[in-house]
Amino acid sequence: MNSAPATFAVGPTDFELDGQPFRILSGALHYFRVHPGQWADRIHKARLMGLNTIETYVPWNAHALTPDTWSTDGGLDIVHFLELVAAEGMHAIVRPGPYICAEWDNGGLPAWLFRGGPVRIRSSDPVFLAAVEGYFDHLLPMLAPLQCERGGPIILMQVENEYGAYGSDPDYLDALTSLLREGGITVPLTTIDQPTDRMLRDGSRPGLHQTASFGSRPLERLATLRQHQPDGPLMCAEFWDGWFDSWGQYHHVTDPDDSAADVRTILRLGGSINFYMFHGGTNFGFTGGANDKGVYQPLVTSYDYDAPLDESGVPTAKFWAYRDVIREFAAVPDEVPSARTASPEIAVEFATARSARELLPAGASFAGLPTNDEVGAASGFVLYRTPIDVTGRQVLEFAEVRDRALISIEGEPVGTLMRGDARAIALPSDASGCLEVLVEDLGRVNYGPRIGEAKGLIGPATLGGVALTDWEVAPLDLELMRTQPGTAVDGGPLAGPVFAHAGFELEEQLDLFLDTDGWGRGVVWINGFCLGRYWSRGPQRTLYVPSPVVHVGTNELTVFELHALTAPVRFVAGPGLGPVDV
Repeated sequence: MNSAPATFAVGPTDFELDGQPFRILSGALHYFRVHPGQWADRIHKARLMGLNTIETYVPWNAHALTPDTWSTDGGLDIVHFLELVAAEGMHAIVRPGPYICAEWDNGGLPAWLFRGGPVRIRSSDPVFLAAVEGYFDHLLPMLAPLQCERGGPIILMQVENEYGAYGSDPDYLDALTSLLREGGITVPLTTIDQPTDRMLRDGSRPGLHQTASFGSRPLERLATLRQHQPDGPLMCAEFWDGWFDSWGQYHHVTDPDDSAADVRTILRLGGSINFYMFHGGTNFGFTGGANDKGVYQPLVTSYDYDAPLDESGVPTAKFWAYRDVIREFAAVPDEVPSARTASPEIAVEFATARSARELLPAGASFAGLPTNDEVGAASGFVLYRTPIDVTGRQVLEFAEVRDRALISIEGEPVGTLMRGDARAIALPSDASGCLEVLVEDLGRVNYGPRIGEAKGLIGPATLGGVALTDWEVAPLDLELMRTQPGTAVDGGPLAGPVFAHAGFELEEQLDLFLDTDGWGRGVVWINGFCLGRYWSRGPQRTLYVPSPVVHVGTNELTVFELHALTAPVRFVAGPGLGPVDV
């Protein structure tokens, strides 16, 4: 905690800390995308770049897996994270949403919000506001004591997130403001919007300080912001210094020198800045979201973002370019972070494996097709089964597949249906037996009108034009399945779906990079920690393994592969995030 209470205000020309002009030099660092054992390291490196503030979102859906639960365990301990920010002598900006986007699953909104039917999210609808109030009832008592006036690091909090790009409901913004104030939040409140007339008009309210989000043309963007807010400090509260990646595309990068020149312009104008991102981190587990502007595009596991600090916490060219610019306007510590050292290269064979089909659960019976949500699956995989017996070749068809379905009959693969591609498939001639459809949720949409949509198979389902109405459906309990013993294997390819296991030895605890080349599509755990998804379509070719996940001695790796493993386990010297757009 800070040694003494402080005041923070929005002055007529500047932010004011204890009555003195203060320029915010901030970096986005999402505690929920970084292993907690590495929080202090990432925060310290932000200060070494010359920053004085850390900004983070709060993911409602990660903290509240059900309406009746609230977790701050492990990587969700936001209080500890903010205490580390304070211990580094830095300030904090907190953005609690309730909607955060952040390329995070469902934009941070819990899937359970939508299970009772359509809900008017991000609006003054009483049902939605009641849920938000419950969320704030848990969160705000944790944050209020950490405000600067009470000796904590928090100097600003944000109301909603780029609301002007979504809607125009002033009553909603007023209600959120009231909930924050009633919850004990006394620091200044801000909004953020892309600097267009409509978004700035619809995205804020009197008494809320407006900020802008952009990644280029700062003179033009800040001039638009100034037209809407004649007084007060200018701030780019999201300076997009990179971008996120989607499966099947390329790895996004931007030019460090061009970006640094834009930073210099913002600072020369007297503006404050928040780098989005300073350190992106990783979409561990099943936390990555998806975008859908007519085409569904799920995000990769890495959230490297081409940021000043890469996914593994190593400074990039942008770190040094920004540091040089910041030094022109503020004091920068002499200390510098270390450069990358090569991680160990390790190769081991899979030792045991077990067919996933041997571990498939029994399900509940349904007369029609339930969605994943209707069987309680907020993410991951759901298995649909139904008996068939047809003559000749017939076509299996669904109204929609969300998002990827593996079709098999009595365990024999038939094919794959992918959202945005075909939603029908021809079955083998005279097919009979148990039709199995394993559906994977690739990530819930985090931006736009498709937030909150159901996942799974969307009915009706027909075979040869005749409706299929006898279904058995069950979510996969991957935590249980991955721990079941397999039988010894002696190398060579492994046919999926399969759980494969390997052990590897380490002489010291350090970061690793798992090479997934030669693997198809699946999920990886190391020592029970879910690293996330891999996919042969790229661009990402390695999975980052944070050093706190491993230990000296024997470590256990488990892979759930859906198609085929044609390569052993290989750890390589550094990250491989794929080809870039040049």
